[in-house]
Amino acid sequence: MSKQEKQQKPKKPFYKKWWVWVIAIIVAVQIGSGGDETTSEDTQKESKPAATQTAEETQTEPEEKKEEPKTEEPKAAEDNVPSEHKSALKKAEAYAKTMHMSKSAIFDQLTSEYGEKFSTEAAEYAMSKLEYDWKANALKKAEDYSETMDMSKQGIYDQLISEAGEKFTADEAQYAIDNLKADFNKNALAKAKNYQETMSMSPEAIRDQLTSEYGEKFTQEEADYAIANLDK
Repeated sequence: MSKQEKQQKPKKPFYKKWWVWVIAIIVAVQIGSGGDETTSEDTQKESKPAATQTAEETQTEPEEKKEEPKTEEPKAAEDNVPSEHKSALKKAEAYAKTMHMSKSAIFDQLTSEYGEKFSTEAAEYAMSKLEYDWKANALKKAEDYSETMDMSKQGIYDQLISEAGEKFTADEAQYAIDNLKADFNKNALAKAKNYQETMSMSPEAIRDQLTSEYGEKFTQEEADYAIANLDK
């Protein structure tokens, strides 16, 4: 073959070349699989319901509840009272209710070295808390003196207010006397017979003792009644 013939030999079209087809096949494969290619993560996200996905994405750990500091409840006033004060109050109540004592006499008994021996503070607390009808106590004491000791009206009054006696106030003692229902003639006669029987006194000596300011303090009329009925 001549050189001229070689030059005139026609070339193959480019689309008939083998490497063109290889490239075309690769491109076709890539195009076919490219649209459906997704990651497993994207697939899982698309398959989740919207509500579930939102809840999971926005879920946060619950906050721990903070415990409020515990505050001690204030103690009642009674809980702060010393035991000695409470005991003094109970003693004071017993003296007032069972022995019908006056406020002043109870205080002295609570603090006495020969009595209850409470401290002054405990006794003061007891008397400040003790609510009682002291006039009623004075009346009960007056009734006791009249019924058991046959005392005169004046003798009872003096005993009620005496510092060596019941230590009621003058107002409390007067209330007792004004409300005391007693037969003082009978009391004077009982006293006269006691003097006659135990001391063998004469009628006139008994009369003087009944009316004496240092004795029984009956009125003259009450003493006369007693002497007139002494032998009856």
